Amino acid sequence: MIHLRNVHKSYTVKDKVIPALNGIDLSIVRGEIFGVIGHSGAGKSTLIRLINLLERPTEGDITVDGEAILHYDTLALRNFRRNIGMIFQHFNLLSSKTVAENVSFPIRIAGERDTARIDARVDQMLELVGLARHKHKYPKQLSGGEKQRVGIARALANQPKILLCDEATSALDPQTTRSILQLLREINEKLGLTIVLITHEMDVIRTICDRVAVIDGGKIVESGPVTQVFLHPAHPTTRNFVLEAENASEDDGLGALGQDSSALVRRLTFMGDAMAQPVFTQAARECGVDFLILNGRFGTIKATPCGQLTVSVRGDKGKALAALRQLSDAGVVVEENF
Repeated sequence: MIHLRNVHKSYTVKDKVIPALNGIDLSIVRGEIFGVIGHSGAGKSTLIRLINLLERPTEGDITVDGEAILHYDTLALRNFRRNIGMIFQHFNLLSSKTVAENVSFPIRIAGERDTARIDARVDQMLELVGLARHKHKYPKQLSGGEKQRVGIARALANQPKILLCDEATSALDPQTTRSILQLLREINEKLGLTIVLITHEMDVIRTICDRVAVIDGGKIVESGPVTQVFLHPAHPTTRNFVLEAENASEDDGLGALGQDSSALVRRLTFMGDAMAQPVFTQAARECGVDFLILNGRFGTIKATPCGQLTVSVRGDKGKALAALRQLSDAGVVVEENF
């Protein structure tokens, strides 16, 4: 649905050209939740603003729904932007207007004049985000989470096909963040909306996204399904995000390796049926070996239960290899080099 091809973006500051994006290639599928993660200054905000042309690329091509949007005239661009909603880190609500007036604002800007239709649409959106009873309140009377829900309702008011989320949960506490992410998942499922979000938090990506792109220094350094990128990060930037999310370090637990240099060290990844069966203990018992857990994590990625352990397999080498083969046959991914 959304395709960026060899996209570059530079800014000129005091006669100096500063590159923000350098050769971005990206494809986002209709109906998915796609995340872009990067540290401050990596270029993620610039990237998301290219999709609705709040920023124009210095070089490259952007197509949305098969349309080359860089060639749109003013009228075509205005009509195109009605199909894209956007929510922001700091909500950007109009403080002098009520919740209902904030949500109706883009509908009126789009040219709707029928009050009954506007009111009906506002009520529908506030019901969707769980704020129907706050219709006549002002932003100052709302919590941060409620303000962001108003922002979501406003972004959806003109029935867009795409929702852009610019660090939408960064100003919220963890519990409120979870509720907003759950709301976005429900909206994606109910409306079939394509959602593109940027963040610097791996937990946000893990909770809500189908696929992710990792951006560093204006380049996409890694991308793919979240399960693959999260469980098997290939680039140092990605590995750092994963470790930060788990308050871990690269050598957590690995000091135990020095105690037995003959042990086999492997990383085991559990998903699907392997998560629901005692395959780990069965392999240890049936093959007569011991597994020393060096580090690990279990949880969910979006709705997929998964786990990953780094283990040291102690005992006869032949029996250790047999135990690892048994795990592999049971659906566990066994990695020697990681």
